[in-house]
Parts: sequence; structure tokens; C-alpha cells
Amino acid sequence: MKPRISMITLGVDELERSVKFYEQGLGLPRMKSPPEVAFFTLNGTWLGIYGRENLAADAGMRNDSSGFPAFSLAHNVASEAEVDTVMRQAIAAGASVRKSPQKTDWGGYAGYFADPDGFLWEVAYNPYFWVGPQDEGSE
Repeated sequence: MKPRISMITLGVDELERSVKFYEQGLGLPRMKSPPEVAFFTLNGTWLGIYGRENLAADAGMRNDSSGFPAFSLAHNVASEAEVDTVMRQAIAAGASVRKSPQKTDWGGYAGYFADPDGFLWEVAYNPYFWVGPQDEGSE
């Protein structure tokens, strides 16, 4: 197996609200898809938004979990200023701040927001990772 993540799918409570958050609020490019699901391109992977009940049924699981989802998604950027910019954009789109951007104990700068369904996103500047043109899909 070649190590990679092709798609991340979030099970959401209100598909239309989540599509608006990601497409209009955060500016993610939406792909054509059936009305019961939405897909967004993410520079080498995809984000899927699907109804929580439908996703649970598709996985053969019960839809009865609550609380901390035990994972977060991360968006690494090239500077501390860009962390602040992305956080402001997310808040304007309807996200709630879970941890304001701040210096980290590992030498970076990061904050967390939750999307309208409570999925956690870390926005981070990591001085040990280079975020540049090849990460944006260009050569």
C-alpha cells in the first residue's frame, strides 16, 4: 500500500449549512456531485460532506456518538500571520474558536476552530515544515 489519504468525509447534521460554510465561507472549490453529498478539492486530496445518518449507515454503524470526535483536521500555512487570517475567515464563515492562535510548545503557532458540526480544525504554522508552491499544486 502506498501511504496517502485520498479523501476525508465528514458526517454532518445539515448538509446545506456545511456546504455553505466550506464553499462560501472558507472558499473551498466544490466539485460536481449528487445533491446528497458535496466534494471539495484540497490540493491532492478531497473533502467529502455527507449526512451524518447516511455516513453511519454506509459504514454499517449506529449514529449515536456524541462529544469529542477524537481527531482533528489540520491546515498548515506559511506564517503566523496566515494562521490569524485563516482563523478570522473561519470565524466570519460561522466557525467557533476552540483555541485562539498562540505560540506552541513545539515552536510553532496554532489555533483551533470548530465548523458548524463541531469538527475541529487546527490552523498551524510549523517552522519545521515548508509550506510552499509544491504544496499548492504547482511545480
